Amino acid sequence: MTTTPSATTAANAAPSYYERHIFFCTNQRAEGEDACANHRAGDAAAHCKQAVKQAGLNGPGKVRVNKAGCLDRCAAGPVCVVYPDAVWYSYVDEHDIDEIVQSHLKNGVVVQRLLTPAHIGR
Repeated sequence: MTTTPSATTAANAAPSYYERHIFFCTNQRAEGEDACANHRAGDAAAHCKQAVKQAGLNGPGKVRVNKAGCLDRCAAGPVCVVYPDAVWYSYVDEHDIDEIVQSHLKNGVVVQRLLTPAHIGR
């Protein structure tokens, strides 16, 4: 396997400011189209932020919780994605968010039952 200069540079770079980012799609579509915001995605992001803080996972070198615009996975919504792991989740309620925080963000174990199927997009 060959590496590109950017891949080599990235591999040799200093550690990231955050170990992981979790992005919540909070997009609202016009004219009644279904969107993550229709499924309380903003509340889910706020709940995740609080759960991360309570678990002591927030801050530099740890986890950052962010809201995002459209992540183009509307048909699976509401969705969030954990980077740099590139793991996509579809969630239903705060219990799902708590499981993502405890299992994935705290212990590094992907929550298989919440994975967004790869073929589902907008």
